[in-house]
Amino acid sequence: MTIIPDSKDWTWVLAESCPECGFDASDVDVTRAGQQALEMVPRWRAALARPDAAARPDPSTWSVLEYACHVRDVFLLFTERLRLIREQDAPEFANWDQDATAVQTGYAQQRPSDVAVELGPAAEAFAAEVAAVQDWERPGLRSNGSAFTADSLTRYGLHDLVHHMVDVDA
Repeated sequence: MTIIPDSKDWTWVLAESCPECGFDASDVDVTRAGQQALEMVPRWRAALARPDAAARPDPSTWSVLEYACHVRDVFLLFTERLRLIREQDAPEFANWDQDATAVQTGYAQQRPSDVAVELGPAAEAFAAEVAAVQDWERPGLRSNGSAFTADSLTRYGLHDLVHHMVDVDA
């Protein structure tokens, strides 16, 4: 069974706590977001080492492997978006369809051990980009018109990362 695409606009997590994972964007020190991302990697690697990491818990929910692939790609996506904010005036981010990416790049067919290795450099790139931000108020726009700053984009991305750790009990 194909996963039903997530069509929610999750930007509301910037204004209120997420009831599913407990993330509260107002509690985030964005200057530490890179360090927080690096601290997640061992937990993801432990989750990927589970014997059932590639098995979906039910037909409509991603496996630990698929979530880990998504997290790896989120690290890379937010690295690029923060770089664009730093280097361009009010860049518009290309649309990213996470569900299409999962199918096109074969998340479910990737090797858990490979993804475990790839998470480290992806998190390191994100951490380096967070460390490079000088002006947290520089703007950027998502293709759907949602306005971000380096600050809000980092908080938004961090929610995604934290939320998926809860999804897989990592």
